[in-house]
Amino acid sequence: MTRPQAVTILGSTGSIGTSTLDVMARHPERYSVFALTAATQVDALLAQCRRFAPRYAVMASPVHAQQLANRVREEGLPVQVLSGSQSLCDVSTDPAVDAVMAAIVGAAGLAPSLAAARAGKKVLLANKEALVVGGDLFMQAVREGGATLLPIDSEHSAVFQSLPEDPGTWSRRVEKIVLTASGGPFRTRDPQTLVDVTPQEACAHPNWVMGRKISVDSATMMNKALEVIEASYLFGLPGSRIEVVIHPQSVIHSMVQYHDRSVVAQLGTPDMRGPIAYGLSWPERIESGAAALDFASLGALSFEKPDDQRFPGLRLAWQALDGPTGTTAVLNAANEVAVGAFLEQRLRFDQIHVVNDATLQGLVPSKPQQLADLLAIDAEARSVAQAQVERLAA
Repeated sequence: MTRPQAVTILGSTGSIGTSTLDVMARHPERYSVFALTAATQVDALLAQCRRFAPRYAVMASPVHAQQLANRVREEGLPVQVLSGSQSLCDVSTDPAVDAVMAAIVGAAGLAPSLAAARAGKKVLLANKEALVVGGDLFMQAVREGGATLLPIDSEHSAVFQSLPEDPGTWSRRVEKIVLTASGGPFRTRDPQTLVDVTPQEACAHPNWVMGRKISVDSATMMNKALEVIEASYLFGLPGSRIEVVIHPQSVIHSMVQYHDRSVVAQLGTPDMRGPIAYGLSWPERIESGAAALDFASLGALSFEKPDDQRFPGLRLAWQALDGPTGTTAVLNAANEVAVGAFLEQRLRFDQIHVVNDATLQGLVPSKPQQLADLLAIDAEARSVAQAQVERLAA
């Protein structure tokens, strides 16, 4: 009998991390937890350490790490507590690790995701920013490290499941990728009223349970803009061959249209445990815990074109892909700053797009050659975006 796969979960206390642990707990003979990581949630990570007994637990800051270490020691748990970005890379590249779930939100997840790719791990990519920010550098690391890259976003997992097995045939056989979007909580709302949106309203997603930042991105459809960029890098297709359609029921997760005009789609209930289970077990399939579709009670499936007035940020995806290398990193950084300011109630909801657009217009990046260059672009874009926030808030 083969040993269980050892898995590091980057961002284990978030929604993807907890869902990953739920799937793994259903198959203890197949998977073991090597390391768990979190930013600030000491209590949540401690509870996970009690249940899953990882070899390592990593906190972002030394202060939180010390708090966790004290409690781990008090309870006599056999867990070594580490802190900082280098530790995230260490638990992602350790020779004992088979797979890394990259689920840290934002650009902070880029370095350990890159490290895991260079180390030849099976990388389960739930962090959009690794590709949106890293782009060519990340895909180069995957190729040179001999890593296996498996998308975990429901849309990209659906595309991956709908494509031919041989990646070498994708560009030749595929006419376009169609990414579906729920439309978020404001799909039918009068665009003129979006000026009054509160963080609580923006985070109330109709179909998915997600963190606050990604929920806001869904409400603006910036999450879909980032997914268009991610799909371009993942599947090697230009933005002109990637389309977005609103599908409010979130049953069809995405589609692939071939040159013969046939369409292959992947369907499932809106539960992230489905794509997580597929990524963990690929090329096999295992029980995920997600509910089965009941076609008899499913009702109608509807589709509509995204409204440019309601979702102006979506077009920035193609604009960024057409820009100089590094432009997608600028867009991501600007959006993180703008969403953060909105959640802190320093920026109106409709001004998120204003900040993103102005930052793209105001910054032309130099071509990044290494991780340090990407981080420099990220820092510069955040500075420009922050200045835009302060201008609008004045």
